[in-house]
Amino acid sequence: MSNSQYETYEPYDVAAAPYGVDTSYEAPYDTAYDDVWQDTYRPAYEAAAEAEAGGGGGADVDALLPRQASDPGGGRAQARRAARRKKTSDRPDSLRRLLPQALVVAFLAGGTSAFVANDKAIQLSVDGKPRTLHTFADDVGELLADEGVDVGAHDIVAPASGTALASGDEIAVRYGRPVDLTLDGERRQVWTTARTVDGALRQLGVRAEGAHLSASRSRRIDRGGLDLAVRTERTVTIMADGRERTIRTNAATVREAVEESGVTLRGQDSTSVPQMSFPRDGQTVTVMRITGRKEVREEPIPFDVEKTDDPSLFKGTEVVAQAGRQGARRVTYAIRSVNGVKQKPKRIGSEVVREPRKQIVKVGTKQMPSSVAGADSLDWGALAHCESGGRPSAVDGSGTYGGLYQFDARTWQGLGGSGLPQEAPAEEQTFRAKKLYVQRGASPWPHCGRRL
Repeated sequence: MSNSQYETYEPYDVAAAPYGVDTSYEAPYDTAYDDVWQDTYRPAYEAAAEAEAGGGGGADVDALLPRQASDPGGGRAQARRAARRKKTSDRPDSLRRLLPQALVVAFLAGGTSAFVANDKAIQLSVDGKPRTLHTFADDVGELLADEGVDVGAHDIVAPASGTALASGDEIAVRYGRPVDLTLDGERRQVWTTARTVDGALRQLGVRAEGAHLSASRSRRIDRGGLDLAVRTERTVTIMADGRERTIRTNAATVREAVEESGVTLRGQDSTSVPQMSFPRDGQTVTVMRITGRKEVREEPIPFDVEKTDDPSLFKGTEVVAQAGRQGARRVTYAIRSVNGVKQKPKRIGSEVVREPRKQIVKVGTKQMPSSVAGADSLDWGALAHCESGGRPSAVDGSGTYGGLYQFDARTWQGLGGSGLPQEAPAEEQTFRAKKLYVQRGASPWPHCGRRL
């Protein structure tokens, strides 16, 4: 169907009829035209007049029609009747010629009426641009297809596509537009059929009063869409220096909101939430006044201990071949006070100023002898109990004597011991005490020797 303006048709020309209409008419069955169209009704006065004109003794005229019989102008009446008979005899031929033309004209008139009835005047508005057009479309969808108006999932058509059309209807099409909306720090894509930023904000239900917009509210949104950032006005409470300040702001960061409240951040000052985070409605931000200094401390580095087997030493004997030495490390700490309260020091750096030296210990693997001739039968437990209370690691108050039997270091080493006696196992101490007894008797233990 066409949606062009309705065209005006010229009256039908019978001579140019496309169907080859034959204007001649042949009477059926070879019947004479006069017989076909002859009027079979014959009034009595016409029969009487014919009889009078022919002189054949018909019925008496005065008896049938007294008024005409007495009319002195009977000749004029007779002439009129003759004219009527001639007109009647000419009628069938005229009807024969006019009937086909009348049928064709009636057919075309009916078609033209139907054609005119299907044409509709519609007002179509596409994205706010209205125009009036004529169409033969049955519904809204067919009209849009005829007009080449493509409708997508985010577009709006009112009324709906399947709605039947009637002349005078108004159709509106509004195209959807993508908007990459960042609203109070949260980004998402939305669709709108509004053609301006202000209309989009109203359609999306975004409160724009007091808000910060990245684009003017009057800016038009084309079908390609728009990036739009909106920061609505929010209530934020700032706690600083013992005071509370509540403000209305559309700041993009917490730091901006703090500064808008009249609070200045200095030096190491911080806030209870990240300064570059987005301030939320109803949020409370605490400003922390920070003072600090650096402090350097020297800390020891412990040494490692390395043990090696020595077959020259009895089992259980350990001798320090190299004494260990601690190292030193210089550590830097940050000492801070937050709102006047000292915080735990924070380690921020360190360096080694002296490397530690490991300790080397020799561990005996030689089997310890258990017997010394001439001394095995003595009560060595009683002697040890008297000298040291039975403690192998005992040392006297002066630090000179040590072990179960309170050897001095010189005597111990003279008996073949290594290191200090109190460092040797109890079995070795007893063995060397027996050897000392064989050499010198009970004299090394002048007070407790009698207990042997």
